[in-house]
Amino acid sequence: MAPIGSLWCVPHLRRTKYILSAAVIAGLEVDLKPFEFGVTNKSPEFVDKFPFAKIPTFEGEDGFVLLEGASIARYVASLAPESGLLGNSIKEAALVDQWIHFAEHEIAGYTDLVWQLVRRFFPVKAYSENIHKAVFERQERSLKFLEQNLNLREFLVTDEITLADIVLAGVIQRAARVTLGVAERALYPNVFAHYARVAGDPRIKDIFGAADFVEVPIAPKKDE
Repeated sequence: MAPIGSLWCVPHLRRTKYILSAAVIAGLEVDLKPFEFGVTNKSPEFVDKFPFAKIPTFEGEDGFVLLEGASIARYVASLAPESGLLGNSIKEAALVDQWIHFAEHEIAGYTDLVWQLVRRFFPVKAYSENIHKAVFERQERSLKFLEQNLNLREFLVTDEITLADIVLAGVIQRAARVTLGVAERALYPNVFAHYARVAGDPRIKDIFGAADFVEVPIAPKKDE
């Protein structure tokens, strides 16, 4: 089978996992291009093709260009409607989109904020315990809502893996490496049962790789 297009990415990033997992389940091939962060994305050839210089970035065989992991993954899934990755009806497709946006904005967004805050990613280097606590509480609210929704079902939308489940699994894996230690994970058994179900699927298990969860949430060093 000929590749549907080329992908510039870093394989271990969650957004890349969305795309590669969708491609595998859809039975499609994507050509992974060599990529070195800070080098490839700063080359004139790359910037000319992709002015935002962000990864993951996709170019179809027809020259169609797309960025943002969830958008690329959705496009890939749309090429194989029989896969069920986008559901089997208009309403199910809307629910898939709903959960993708929820996972990205109501969980992943807060994970990234905590990581950036603790790792002094922002120009103002001073750490704020109050901001950290407020961000974590917002993520906690989202996780409680998700836990309730997964109480009586194995997957988010249908009886099989959809793109929403893949995105959520990627988001939860990242959160459990940053904000959710052993004690926090114990509060969400349904969420982590869902993660294990999706990330452990034989078709995409190797894409997700080892869990590498933290024992306790990341925190600033005591002398910082």
